[in-house]
Amino acid sequence: MTALVIPWRDTGTARAQALQHVLASLRSMLPEVDVILADSGHQPFNRAASRNHGARLAGNRVAVICDADTIPEAQPLRDAIRHAASDGLLHLPYTRYRALSHTGTTAAIRGTRLAGCHAELELEGPQGGVLVMRADAWQAAGGMDERFTGWGFEDAAFHAAVRTVHGDVIRHQGVIHHLWHPSDIDFSTPAYAANRALCQRYEDAYGDPQAMCALQTECAATAKRTTA
Repeated sequence: MTALVIPWRDTGTARAQALQHVLASLRSMLPEVDVILADSGHQPFNRAASRNHGARLAGNRVAVICDADTIPEAQPLRDAIRHAASDGLLHLPYTRYRALSHTGTTAAIRGTRLAGCHAELELEGPQGGVLVMRADAWQAAGGMDERFTGWGFEDAAFHAAVRTVHGDVIRHQGVIHHLWHPSDIDFSTPAYAANRALCQRYEDAYGDPQAMCALQTECAATAKRTTA
């Protein structure tokens, strides 16, 4: 069975409404999926740590680690799950990202096909949103660095680590749709600056297995002290 891991803490009605639509959409694609709403308990909410917590709960199953506001397409998702089950690599069931506007999100929730909903931003080659990997392989890769707090950069750091030490990242042609909700991004905060600086360390270590392993060892030691 596949585990659907959604990092989640209820912080507002717009996000809760998005979560219900995401759950309904994914259950229609994967009728037998086991849903895990993962919250590591950190204050403030820590998406990286909650993803790691969900992966631990998933055991040896393939984990679809999906944000509570993001919907992939069915066939790329199924392809990613099938391949991840056998190769233990990180699979992304998309090559393109569409951020729906408030209007587009309202239309989606009312039943309009996602492809026909208005998007306020479209990007090629995104790195976050939906990650598919066997949970034991996620653990073996060290998981995400839990020092990332607030918004941003943990996905880019994890990709750099996986590509450098643990194997390639495989993309499957498709689109993910992000549902609108009030933004939590604040570029002026110390947390954002710290996240950016930490991600830069991962980018600097990219392609150097020894440097990346040292960085991941540091990450694991920090996580152990935090949970002790």
